[in-house]
Amino acid sequence: MSAARSTVMTRRQRVIGFALCIVTILLAVLDTNIVSSATVPIVRDLDPVHGVDNIPWLIAAYQLAATAALPLYGKLCDVLGAKKVFIGAVATFLAGSALCGMAGSMDWLIAARALQGIGGGLMSVTMVVLRELKGPGEKNGGRGGGVGGIVAGAGMALGPWLGGALAEHADWRWIFYVNLPFGLVVLAAAVRVLKLPVRTARRTIDFLGAGLAAAFSTTLLLVTEWGGKDHAWSSPLIVGLLVATVATLVLFVRRQATAAEPVLPLGLFRIRELRYGFAIQGLVGAAMMGSVVYVMIYLQAVRGIAASSAGLYLIPMAIGMAAVGLLSERLATAGWSQKTFVVSGTVSASAALALLATLSTDTSLWTVRLALLLMGIGFGQLVGQLVRLVQDTAPADQLGVATTGVRFFQTLGSALGAAFFGTVLSRVYAAHGPGGTTSTIGRLTGHARRQALDAFVTSTNVVFWTATGVMLLATVLATRLPTRREPEPLNPEPVRGRAEADPEAGASAGTPSLHR
Repeated sequence: MSAARSTVMTRRQRVIGFALCIVTILLAVLDTNIVSSATVPIVRDLDPVHGVDNIPWLIAAYQLAATAALPLYGKLCDVLGAKKVFIGAVATFLAGSALCGMAGSMDWLIAARALQGIGGGLMSVTMVVLRELKGPGEKNGGRGGGVGGIVAGAGMALGPWLGGALAEHADWRWIFYVNLPFGLVVLAAAVRVLKLPVRTARRTIDFLGAGLAAAFSTTLLLVTEWGGKDHAWSSPLIVGLLVATVATLVLFVRRQATAAEPVLPLGLFRIRELRYGFAIQGLVGAAMMGSVVYVMIYLQAVRGIAASSAGLYLIPMAIGMAAVGLLSERLATAGWSQKTFVVSGTVSASAALALLATLSTDTSLWTVRLALLLMGIGFGQLVGQLVRLVQDTAPADQLGVATTGVRFFQTLGSALGAAFFGTVLSRVYAAHGPGGTTSTIGRLTGHARRQALDAFVTSTNVVFWTATGVMLLATVLATRLPTRREPEPLNPEPVRGRAEADPEAGASAGTPSLHR
């Protein structure tokens, strides 16, 4: 047992901690997609001959590593405490950023991006920290979920634009170096200011389960990244990856059913709110991928808008998410429950996707902006509220695994959505286009080009209608969410700090009060 020490935070310390969390969320989200718009100068500098072949790995390395690390991060938060894991994740992220900036070859850069991605799992850890910064009078976790959603939306919208701007007006290496001053400030302040609950009970970590989760997510993401694009779905490589995905999933589930301390306890799925929350978040991840990616493709391929300018069309989406975040507390005070937010969010997102499904080759671009604004309003209600719903419902000693679990399902949903929507787009275009693939549209002229653009618009319409169906399914699940109840711990343990900061929370979590 570790020695007892006070972990009560003052209001000023909690405000500083909250600001640190917002900065880390922004850094993590920006680095998820900031590289995509700077690949040309990177390849030109590091490997102008063969570098193009490595671009998929450069883009995927971060997401693969971040997703693979998620289940382990959640368990580490529950076993070691969120502060230690947060500091370790930030340090790893900064080390990866520095190595990316110093890269002398594409292989070096890809390996450094993977290391940065392992640290990039800090977004989920930050959500745990936000929850544990909860003050004595804040029953629903404060504003962390709502503001976190705002920052995530802003980062998603501004990432490609910022990456292109830095690469064009400065040097692509600053895409990574810019993380260092902000990250070092976060690291130093976190060590000094954060005083979070300290875990005292000795618990093991299921590294085998974490490894199986990492193997499953990695093979699944590789299938969605390569299948139907770099390799045919029937190719030996894709078939082998699919077999490995199924095998590792079966082994992972079996391990979680038998391990003493599983990284994703199957008992969480017996809690109705968590079961539906995980499913809705996966569907939201798929629909978000379908909306954002294919809106950008439509703007560039059909309307001829440059990639850097197309990214600016996501600003209305960020505005919608920000507006919802600012209003969420007032709406909650007015009587909106988490279920109301989730239902309203899925309905709004469904309407936005249905509007995008009506696009043509000459639709007013203000219609696109309106649809993305409505999309932001919908997703703004979902991104923060689903995390908050899960955190409010999860047993106190499993807060970490529940929080990373909801992010894990969102990431897997995004990957599956990307693969599924990509297949739909390709099949519909092949049936209506002049021949060839969508990548040849830019080289066509005359009637063939017009036919190709019409076929591409038809294809994106089918994609958006499909995404609308996905969101409507999420709406149905949202209506089945029960009225939120207080969490009941499955494996109560002493957690120093939570009871001190909030005696009521300590009682509800089953933790003995240190004042007794």
